[in-house]
Amino acid sequence: MNVKVTTLDRVPAKTRRTSRALRSEALAPYLFILPFGVLFILFFILPIFYALYQSLYRSDFRVAFFVPFAIPGIIAALLWAFFYQPVFSPIVKGFQAVGLPGPDFLGPGAVLWSIANIAVWTYAGYNMLIIFAALQAIPADIYESARIDGASGWRVAWNIKIPLVAPALVLTCIFSIVGTLQLFAEPQVLSAISNNISTAYTPVLYAYTTAFANNNYYYAAALSVVLAVITCIFSFSVLRVTQRQSGV
Repeated sequence: MNVKVTTLDRVPAKTRRTSRALRSEALAPYLFILPFGVLFILFFILPIFYALYQSLYRSDFRVAFFVPFAIPGIIAALLWAFFYQPVFSPIVKGFQAVGLPGPDFLGPGAVLWSIANIAVWTYAGYNMLIIFAALQAIPADIYESARIDGASGWRVAWNIKIPLVAPALVLTCIFSIVGTLQLFAEPQVLSAISNNISTAYTPVLYAYTTAFANNNYYYAAALSVVLAVITCIFSFSVLRVTQRQSGV
């Protein structure tokens, strides 16, 4: 009697169990990132495509909810609004205590710099981490060779550190450009205590006002898409210019 033997029958049972265990181990990381992937698609990818779809039409309809834009920026803006507000600001009261007029942080000539101060305070640490990581990646042999050649600390910084961390500097520059064009939380919070911040003070604030104050969601979506295109073009241009200057 002839018995047909398949390839799977020739594989030992222990080997088959090992193979199944390897497949389970390979699948485990994807199960862990599945919740993030679902939320990322629902609240990031789909809104982008929905905004692209809305930007092609002009008729009005109502959106159910608006996902918060930047929680850290709102917290920072609320914190600094306390320091800027002339009635409660400890900085203003400190000036007044010594007989000096308190600075008007929210005046026409100072409100822009007050917003810039919040942005710098919020994101300077993040940029410093990127630059610090790039500095840590520089081999110690380069510093030692420079010291043997008699290079001063200034020349080491100018001729070694800055050129070698140039990619990190370009990256932080691009992040700063994108963050500037997407500025929203800071002027939106400060507009409640200052009349010098209009509803069109920044592009994102203008798009937000157009959507939720004027109920023109499609026009706001079109503004958002145009802003995204301008941001991409501007960031890519900065990247290309810096690469040409560095000879990359």
